[in-house]
Amino acid sequence: MSRSQALYNRGRLLAKDNEWNADKEQEFTRLVTIADDLVPTKATLTTAYQHVWGYFKKICTQGEKATYVRLLATLTPEHDDLGQFLKRLVIKYQVDYLLQSRLIQEI
Repeated sequence: MSRSQALYNRGRLLAKDNEWNADKEQEFTRLVTIADDLVPTKATLTTAYQHVWGYFKKICTQGEKATYVRLLATLTPEHDDLGQFLKRLVIKYQVDYLLQSRLIQEI
């Protein structure tokens, strides 16, 4: 998602109905390889980080909310402090789904 919403959506369609097979695995691997070669943009990072933020917006502190807003406002691919901040929240709040995500593991 942080590199291409379109590739992310294609991957989601492959996983639909939880019916996985060798062909789907091959296509998913191909999509990940393509995505790995893409450089994130401000728009793709923003989309991905807003998705992650959704897991915390109701449970985080006011200070964490203020930090999120500030870091989102200054986010660029070259100046990305928001990713590290969100990773700290993932660890603090132990969101299993996000702990296993490629986005968080790559930060």
